Amino acid sequence: MKIFKGLRVLELSSVLAGPSVGMFFAELGADVIKIENPLTNGDVTRSWKLSNENIESDISSYFCSVNWGKKSIALNLEEKEDYNIFSKLVKISDVITVSFKFGDDKKLKADYKSIKKINSKIIYAQITGFGIDDERTAFDAVIQAYSGFMFMNGLPLTDPLKMPVALIDILAAHQIKEAVLLAYIEKLKSGKGSFVECSLLQAGISSLANQASNYLNASIIPERKGSDHPNIFPYGTTFLTKDKKHILLAIGNDKQFKTFCNLIDKKEEINCQKFSTNLERVKNRDELKEILSNIILKYNSKSLIELLNRKKIPAAVIKNMKEVFEQNQAKEILLTGIKDNKRLFGVNTFSANIKNQRVKTLSPPPHLDENRKEIFNLIK
Repeated sequence: MKIFKGLRVLELSSVLAGPSVGMFFAELGADVIKIENPLTNGDVTRSWKLSNENIESDISSYFCSVNWGKKSIALNLEEKEDYNIFSKLVKISDVITVSFKFGDDKKLKADYKSIKKINSKIIYAQITGFGIDDERTAFDAVIQAYSGFMFMNGLPLTDPLKMPVALIDILAAHQIKEAVLLAYIEKLKSGKGSFVECSLLQAGISSLANQASNYLNASIIPERKGSDHPNIFPYGTTFLTKDKKHILLAIGNDKQFKTFCNLIDKKEEINCQKFSTNLERVKNRDELKEILSNIILKYNSKSLIELLNRKKIPAAVIKNMKEVFEQNQAKEILLTGIKDNKRLFGVNTFSANIKNQRVKTLSPPPHLDENRKEIFNLIK
């Protein structure tokens, strides 16, 4: 899929949010050049390794998550010669993504004002932690705390929990992708470049959805409920089965609940009248959860899920990562390639289908400065 063939993206961002944007454009055919600082050995995630990874390689599993399809060049923008190379690349590029610490963009003359002087038609996409005028440093975990996600995440008696993926980074990446695409549409109309910016904090807050609305409209501060939903029950609720598997129920309306009761409650242990409406189920969730737990414990997970699927009751066996990638849907968006005689794996960041097409092949993540000669040929 080569929708953005001919588009050139410079990536001056690191870690997850900005590189996720770059990989999105690479997946859709753009030429993405990752500019990395040689003084730091490139993107910091090159060194974020699990205990069993090769200490000598500069391509970590983490780096593999969002750096497929790119070319790498190492440039120290504080060196005049390297900055001149950078400037030449800016002149022939359409989009640049940055995620500098506060003030570093101006120090390196890579702020929008400086870049616009080199290429007035470029789309400059900046990702910040708290906004362009806020000096605080942020990683995803910090923003999970500031945006309310951590306060809500966990069980009633546990400490607040960070989510196991950098979800705020991913959400911010989607915001910036949308902003760049809108700026690109505008550029096609007017021929003018744009400055777009998104903070991790506002990306997180804008994604609070019903939890934000519950507070703003009903003055309810969401508390930790595990995976239970504050507005619907049983939705997101987990139960243990006879074969020691965890299943999740996502019953969204009264009709589904009635059908569910008729399927699993052979001894009429559930007072259907008492729990007939969602409001009553939410009010009496603790009592109902105990009843359901005792009933579900009598079923094996596979037979129960098959039974619920036949009647269109939303439910799932909770899968570990190995089980996730045994699913056909996961295999369809799997990336694989050979690097240094080793097979690497990744996952498409863009999982939608366009005209029944999906990205199948991308070059594996690059070593630091791997493509210097190739990139030099662009600016001769």
